[in-house]
Amino acid sequence: MFETSTDSLATFDSDEVKWAAVLARDAAADSAFVYAVRTTRIYCRPTCASRRPRRENAEFHADGAAAERAGYRPCQRCHPQEPSLAQRHAESVGKACRLIEASEDLPSLDELSQAVGLSRFHFHRVFKSATGLTPKAYAVACRENRARQALVQRESITEAIYEAGFNSSGRFYAGSNRMLGMTPERYRSGGKGMLIHFALGECSLGTILVATSQRGICAISLGSDPEQLLQELQERFANANLVPGGQDFDAWMARVVGFVEVPGIGLSLPLDIRGTAFQRRVWHALTEIPVGATISYAELAKQIDSPQAVRAVARACASNPIALAIPCHRVVRSDGALSGYRWGVERKRALLEREHNHLAMGEP
Repeated sequence: MFETSTDSLATFDSDEVKWAAVLARDAAADSAFVYAVRTTRIYCRPTCASRRPRRENAEFHADGAAAERAGYRPCQRCHPQEPSLAQRHAESVGKACRLIEASEDLPSLDELSQAVGLSRFHFHRVFKSATGLTPKAYAVACRENRARQALVQRESITEAIYEAGFNSSGRFYAGSNRMLGMTPERYRSGGKGMLIHFALGECSLGTILVATSQRGICAISLGSDPEQLLQELQERFANANLVPGGQDFDAWMARVVGFVEVPGIGLSLPLDIRGTAFQRRVWHALTEIPVGATISYAELAKQIDSPQAVRAVARACASNPIALAIPCHRVVRSDGALSGYRWGVERKRALLEREHNHLAMGEP
């Protein structure tokens, strides 16, 4: 369930980029290369606190082994031949996650911090930075995931509830709507009987599909093939009843298409957001990005207090099922370049250009 990452999605593909990372003591560079000093014959991590050499005296190697083959010895200050602090933290968090996932009860913070050899406060901070969740929230998410699996696999709901680690059915039912997006009975049947209204339309970006549940918009998709968009919706809600929207639905579609053409009008709609706790945090943060603005994946990770979880943030953006209303198109690489977009990079470019133009012209 947990994947560690200390990568800021930056690419250190030239010596000048590497040198800039050394000057900035960029922690993301620690796992990418080491730098060596010709005058001292010592190599260091990019984040080493030692005095920086002159540029002409620095060279770069893929790792410590490569630097030592070139005749350099490791720095006694940053110990570049040993695992980095970020790697050690990732290993600690990974171990804690495995303990949580294997436990039937919710482990206490003391139990987890002692198991990985860190203080309570330091462990709590490191864990949240890496996963985007507190240890308790991660444990709750694991239990909810077990509940979802058990509801499908076990013969009765009661059996599934207790197998997942809930000590009372009342406590489970109290949070079931938030956890499942529907009743446990309906979840067991794969959403059977659930009504999803949808409509297909055309806009300047191609075909657009809008779908709603009783709770709000559950899907907005962009593409060039209406049948493919509809098939994806059917696969996502395999046992639900998909019903073409009527006249009342036209207003929903008009608002979405209107936003594509005139982004300055904004798009405030009730949403039915279904995802993991971490995904929901990322998606909520996306809705806070103003029209015409962009943010990098690294900045978004910091905004949700998870600076080390940049790749997880990128995956959450890529998993977003509600285009435009959850504006993942406003997230770019750290260098400002456009990265992948679920509905096509060209559509992402068009959306950003349109938003920028409307902002520059001062239009609503």
